[in-house]
Amino acid sequence: MTPPIALTMGDPNGIGPEITVKAYADPRRRPPVVVIGDPAVLARACRITATALTVRPIASVADAAHEPGILDVLAEGTLPEDLPLGTVDARAGAASFAYVRRGVELALRGEVRALTTAPINKEALGLAGLPYPGHTEILADLSGTSDYAMMMANDDLRVVLVTIHQSLRTAIDSLTTARELEIIRLTDRTLRAGHTGGRSGAPRPRIAVAAVNPHAGENGRFGREDLDIVAPAVRAARSEGIDASGPWPADTVFMRARAGEFDAVVAQYHDQGLIPVKYLGLEHGVNITIGLPFVRTSVDHGTAFDLAGQGTADHTSLLTALAQADELAVAPEPSGS
Repeated sequence: MTPPIALTMGDPNGIGPEITVKAYADPRRRPPVVVIGDPAVLARACRITATALTVRPIASVADAAHEPGILDVLAEGTLPEDLPLGTVDARAGAASFAYVRRGVELALRGEVRALTTAPINKEALGLAGLPYPGHTEILADLSGTSDYAMMMANDDLRVVLVTIHQSLRTAIDSLTTARELEIIRLTDRTLRAGHTGGRSGAPRPRIAVAAVNPHAGENGRFGREDLDIVAPAVRAARSEGIDASGPWPADTVFMRARAGEFDAVVAQYHDQGLIPVKYLGLEHGVNITIGLPFVRTSVDHGTAFDLAGQGTADHTSLLTALAQADELAVAPEPSGS
């Protein structure tokens, strides 16, 4: 049997467990999946969402039966029954980290062919004493990856971020030509290799680099970052044979990419890149961590504590993330081969 995809259930107090059971039971789900999480929390999510699944704890990936109506769960820790839904809790933060850690270990050993993650809460991670601002940084650290980036993708856009989870002020202050060039190179390699699905596998992908400042800085009138930092990186990339261009004004470059002029856009900071993708529909977006030694996809939304426990959370984005992982992943070599 083709190795399954590992799916982490996310923060136990958010909507992660609910969308996990919904996606698992949805007949549109194609790939075999093993869930990593807490069986009792997932059983509660089945009751909340009226999802007809029997939760079956397993000790290893090899124990998964992949039978209709059975939710195979790699149990990782045990949470107290009174853990309240919709709240930030250190215990939930620690548990969500443990699920991701187990998933990374399985992916690195080749026991699963991809990792898909439900949302975690950054504040809960902090309360648990875990110094990570998000999934991307956790995955990079646990896998020993130094050259990585967050890509948000849907059918219309591929957006790669230079900076991720930090304030706007520190994001701009941290920009360097070396970092810009690193991200352009990584984007080029990823698209050439076909690791993003959709419009991928291009022999010479067209990469647009978004400007930091309005109107790309107006030749320094609105800031010199684009002249002094971004433009030199674009020139260096082009000298290496990469079809990079820019810096382009950010208020139009995403529209141009959506129209097919570019294969991907390198965005300078979190909201610059994510707003255009999410505006096109949360249910269609997928978070892909590029540069890792395994395929990782995720939903493009958060834990939605305000919806937790209501059973109404939409699981479409998680279905899309699983489908994208299925498309991108190849069967890994068995461990020790």
